[in-house]
Amino acid sequence: LKSINFIMLGDARTYNTGFTLSKLTANYVIFAMLKPRDLKMTDSRKRPYSSVVVDGLEKAAARAMLHAVGFSSEDFQKPQIGVASTWSNLTPCNMHINVLAEAAAIGIEDQQSKAITFNTITVSDGISMGSPGMRYSLVSREVIADSIETVVAGQGFDGFVAIGGCDKNMPGVVMAMGRLNRPALMVYGGTIKPGCALIQGEERKLDIISAFQSYGEFLTDSLSDEERQEIVEH
Repeated sequence: LKSINFIMLGDARTYNTGFTLSKLTANYVIFAMLKPRDLKMTDSRKRPYSSVVVDGLEKAAARAMLHAVGFSSEDFQKPQIGVASTWSNLTPCNMHINVLAEAAAIGIEDQQSKAITFNTITVSDGISMGSPGMRYSLVSREVIADSIETVVAGQGFDGFVAIGGCDKNMPGVVMAMGRLNRPALMVYGGTIKPGCALIQGEERKLDIISAFQSYGEFLTDSLSDEERQEIVEH
């Protein structure tokens, strides 16, 4: 793997920053920003959004707030790159996203940019299905897109990385990318690891569909209640 450019929905001649995949293991991608070409670090063209928010004597209060969260004086000369994390321990799709967000932030800062990590929500279809909670699942894409757009635009990030792992926050982050129209990259957090259980004398590989199917098997007397529970727990 050599390099992946930002998914650029704006002008590629203006935004020519990219990412290099420096390590790929299992479901984890650790990446670092490529050093920008043809632009000096202090050039506001490289910071078209953050420079509006933090540059100038009149923006002293903005810089003071950011000093409090760890910015150095040198950081204000760097592009600010948001890291939109969809971490939560609500679902196994997202329970590890914080690790990927931390890796993304390290890679970004290692290449002379300033990473700022923030979170958004997730709703799990697998949990809410068959209940009134499912009414909120599809619309959660809009909430996710709204929240990322709000933070990135409101704080003046020059680009962002969005890491999704569930079937509503992945389209949600891509929707935000289209709305914001600035350098951005969506990273998939990876597939849930399968479970396994000994059922009727055979070892079964299990996923969430297995849990749904076990209910039907139980209703048709193809599976005992103990076996059904074993599938659910594994």
